[in-house]
Amino acid sequence: VQLVESGGGLVQPGGSLRLSCAASGFPFSSYGMRWFRQAPGKERELVAVISSAGSTTNYADSVKGRFTISRDNPKNTVYLQMHSLKPEDTAVYYCNARPYELSYWGQGTQVTVSS
Repeated sequence: VQLVESGGGLVQPGGSLRLSCAASGFPFSSYGMRWFRQAPGKERELVAVISSAGSTTNYADSVKGRFTISRDNPKNTVYLQMHSLKPEDTAVYYCNARPYELSYWGQGTQVTVSS
């Protein structure tokens, strides 16, 4: 199982970014996917979840209305579209999959929101 995140970077407050996570090594379309984030000195927190078919999504209260999780099953990729970014969104963002009763993580992508 391999998860590779991309799309992070430095953005000004109020800006937007789209993160991508390319998955391989498991039947992607059969499993829900998650985005987490971890800010310096804080615990990793769940940001968004999407069902295997993409029909159901859930978000942390802190990102509702600003972030959108989506997936492209033929491309084995899950996305996190982030709008109206705030300095408190600064963190390393990770995608997560749980096939075969194990939890897998990517290497993470840094998002920094600063003027």
